[in-house]
Amino acid sequence: MKKVIICLAAISFSLSAAAQGETIPDGGHHERIQSLWELATKQEKKNDAFNLYLNFSGSFRETINPFTSAFQAKHLSLEIQGAFGKHLSYQFRHRLNRPWWTEGQEDNFAKATEIAMVGWKFNEHLAINMGKMRQIWGGFEFNENPLYIYQYSEFLENMEFYGTGLMLSWHPAPSHELAVMVTNNFTSQPQYKGFEKSDHPFTYILNWNGRMFGGKFNTRWAAGAQTMAKGQYSFIATAGQQLALRRFQFHVDYMGEYDQIDRLGIVSGELGFNTGILYHTFVAKANWQFAPQWNLMGKGMYEVASVHNNEFLMNYHLTIGWAASVEFFPWKGQDLRFFLNYVGRDLHYTQASGLAGKNGINHRVELGFIYRIKAY
Repeated sequence: MKKVIICLAAISFSLSAAAQGETIPDGGHHERIQSLWELATKQEKKNDAFNLYLNFSGSFRETINPFTSAFQAKHLSLEIQGAFGKHLSYQFRHRLNRPWWTEGQEDNFAKATEIAMVGWKFNEHLAINMGKMRQIWGGFEFNENPLYIYQYSEFLENMEFYGTGLMLSWHPAPSHELAVMVTNNFTSQPQYKGFEKSDHPFTYILNWNGRMFGGKFNTRWAAGAQTMAKGQYSFIATAGQQLALRRFQFHVDYMGEYDQIDRLGIVSGELGFNTGILYHTFVAKANWQFAPQWNLMGKGMYEVASVHNNEFLMNYHLTIGWAASVEFFPWKGQDLRFFLNYVGRDLHYTQASGLAGKNGINHRVELGFIYRIKAY
């Protein structure tokens, strides 16, 4: 069997595409993927106007504390994307194992519809996207296709990834991109009760992506605010740094948030405190292509939650997480991988919080597959 190209040659992705959609995962496929239509007809596609994908991931899962076993469909989605010439592009992705109810009358998209957008590239420097899109918060894990994520941090587990609005991106130079985005922000969770609803519930994001040293060092930074209620906001800053070598990739992401109303809902759910909430998260992840067709992944997460200006509840909630997986890519020309994955999480509360009795470590082992099927 010929060697499957699973390493990054230089991370030579287009920064425009990186802001508009998701990046290719470290350790993943970087060769041309053949569609099932091409394999069946023996004819190569001549244009990029229509591409159809079925994203599918499943596993057998064994958890400890609590002890449970189950087969699970982790991810199932239908995706259509394409481009017409140099200017017009589009993307649609719908999760088939997510709720189909509508998020809000203003938006009118189903929760399961993650992406439904069109983009127009004016020239090499300026582009605009409109519709429902992945928000452009910084960090490399936030921007990765969820199909390839084994375990998110607590911060990202409780964060909305997609919003309806528009994004304007500007390339002052080929290796740098600045982008601004405005999207809807839905505030229907229980912690918002008692606050006056905003007439303009928007999320505002400023993003910078950088590609330096021929793609060996890359950045994804962002800052923004979300309207939670009238006169109440959530402020977020994120920063991702990535080292991308031929057979080894490593990134460190930071995510910080100050909420005038607890947007993530972790602190308000545990303590009932709803205002002046702080979150800090650090994620480090490494991929090593130690042999042809094989990838080894290691990941660590450190997260704290606090109630601002309360000395007894500073860093009262501490989570340390870790994950490791080995992946095998058996078939050249197909984005198929089999994996064995282990995830652990240690949740620790301070005595002052009154929750110390809930301290504990959870473990999970999974054996499964990820297949991004290009149907056409």
